[in-house]
Amino acid sequence: MGELHELIRTERLGLIELLETLGPAEWSTPSLCGAWTVQEVAAHLAWAPVTPMAATLVALVRSGFRLNRASAEQSRTAAEAGPEAILAQLRDNARTGALPSGVPVPAGVVEAVVHGIDIRRPLGRPVTITPEVFRIAADTSVGLRWPLTVVVGGSARKRLAGLTLVAEGYDWSYGEGPEAVGSAETVLRVLNGRPVDRAELTGPGAGLLMSRL
Repeated sequence: MGELHELIRTERLGLIELLETLGPAEWSTPSLCGAWTVQEVAAHLAWAPVTPMAATLVALVRSGFRLNRASAEQSRTAAEAGPEAILAQLRDNARTGALPSGVPVPAGVVEAVVHGIDIRRPLGRPVTITPEVFRIAADTSVGLRWPLTVVVGGSARKRLAGLTLVAEGYDWSYGEGPEAVGSAETVLRVLNGRPVDRAELTGPGAGLLMSRL
């Protein structure tokens, strides 16, 4: 587990380095995560690991037990603290290794990497995903169970039924059937319910996969 925590820390520090360079317009840029802005995604990453379970339960009740709505409301409220407070909390999380209550450590890798993509892609600031981090994030994403699948648009296994998803250049694939091939980032977006353009996928299974996204 120590190695996983170090990988999470590295991903967090890399994102902090990026966020430190952003101007006001970039903080307000829509992310890949639903209707959230970059600032709201960053606020979620900052405070979700340190929000008491009791506060999360209250938010769930207020939202009618709709997890995505509760998370969005909490993130919008947290984002009002502003970039400097968000960055300070992100730095503290990187230092302490805090994770959201009930989230397994491998899922913490997924959260760090995928929310990083949510922020980086709309800003045109991509980053290379190391093979080690990619494999952990991809394998964990495929294995997610309810309720964690709620926040990624449902089960990746069902999304890929009858297909093989291949990460080009990463010696990673999942499933059986016609292949849909994409970059490591594209694969993680597919697995986690993020937008994907048709041109980002190749292979005989690409069209069928796109019809499910």
